[in-house]
Amino acid sequence: MKFFLSFLGVLVAILLYIRFVPSAPINPVLPVEEAQVEVNGHNAEVPPGSEENTTAPEAVEEGEEGEGPSTRVPAAGPGQTYGAAITPAGALPMSALSTALGDRDSAQVKLMGKAKAVCQAKGCWMTLTTADGKEMRVRFKDYAFFVPKDLSGRNVVVSGWAHRSTVTAADQQHYLRDAGKSEKEVAAITKDEQQLTFMADGVLVQE
Repeated sequence: MKFFLSFLGVLVAILLYIRFVPSAPINPVLPVEEAQVEVNGHNAEVPPGSEENTTAPEAVEEGEEGEGPSTRVPAAGPGQTYGAAITPAGALPMSALSTALGDRDSAQVKLMGKAKAVCQAKGCWMTLTTADGKEMRVRFKDYAFFVPKDLSGRNVVVSGWAHRSTVTAADQQHYLRDAGKSEKEVAAITKDEQQLTFMADGVLVQE
C-alpha cells in the first residue's frame, strides 16, 4: 500500500510538472525577415519573363524654348499642308504685300511665293522673297508645326499675319546659323534691322 501511494504521488507530481511547466517546442519555426519590396518602385520584384522594355525611346527634338512638335514632318509634295489646312483661294502674290499692308504695322493676309531659305536645325522657319528682293522670315504660330528642311525652291501659300518688325542683330545671327551660314557671315551682322516678318498658322505646298 505504501508503494502504491508513493507511485501515485510521483505520477501526480509528473502530471503537475507537465501541466504547469512549458516545454521548448520541437523543431521551432524561426521568424523569417520579409523581403523589402517597394510596390511599383525601383525595388519591386519583376516576375520572370515580364521585364519592361528597357530600350530607350527614339529621341524627339524639342522646340527652341524647350517645347514643340517632333521634327519628323511629312515630305513636301503638291497639296501637302502644315499647320492649319488652307487653300490657295484668295492668296496674293508677294509683290502685293506692300499694298496689303499700306501704312499699317500688321495685316492678316494669305500670300503665295517661293520658299528660299529654310531652318536646317528643325524646319522651324523659312523665308519668302519680297518685291524688293529682301527676305521675309515666316515663323509658325505657337511653334506648333515645322516644315521640311528641303522646302527651299518650292512654291507655297502661307496664311497668317504680316508684320513690320525690328529684328535684333542677335536674332539675325541666330537665323543665319540655323540656315547653315558661315561664322564669317554671322559676324558681319552687327545692327538691328527693320524687316517684314510673317506669323503663319498654315502652309500649303503648291508645287
